[in-house]
Amino acid sequence: MPFDSSSEIHDDALMVLYANGDSEAARLLATRHTKRVLALSYRMLQDQAEAEDVAQEAMMRLWKIAPEWRRGEAKVSTWLYRVASNLCTDRLRKKRGAALDDIPEPEDDAPSAEEAMLHQTRVATLNEAMNALPERQKLAVTLRHLDELANPEIAQIMDISVEAVESLTSRGKRALRTMLQGQEAKIGYGT
Repeated sequence: MPFDSSSEIHDDALMVLYANGDSEAARLLATRHTKRVLALSYRMLQDQAEAEDVAQEAMMRLWKIAPEWRRGEAKVSTWLYRVASNLCTDRLRKKRGAALDDIPEPEDDAPSAEEAMLHQTRVATLNEAMNALPERQKLAVTLRHLDELANPEIAQIMDISVEAVESLTSRGKRALRTMLQGQEAKIGYGT
């Protein structure tokens, strides 16, 4: 069954089609979700190769569970985010001893060298602060403010209550504010 990439076929229906052997349904699901899973993984791991491995592993797990997928129990996107965040957490726990300086800076296509340096300083400062947060606060802040997910969806991904999500994001934002206080001049704000 050929699909238009802008097709409005629900993810649950695509899972059923894929489970019944429709490879085009798998392609459409991958097109819809891989980019965001990769972005989440990269933000958590700060390593493109590891993020790609996590995104690939999350998609492989989705294909494996397709025959048992129970429509309406969870959104495919929520399930994928949860799997990816768990895989990232596992990897972070394994490499806790890695120095922050060993993490490569994200590349920037800024038009001038000065803007690129300022952007890199901002990104490095924010990454340093984000990486100093406890893992669950970092995940909640990332999902809420970088991936712009709603608190109920984050609660499903993290397997916690909406109130716990609100608490984690609130504590994470306060901690970030405290860590970034006094660095306005360094990162080019407030001048």
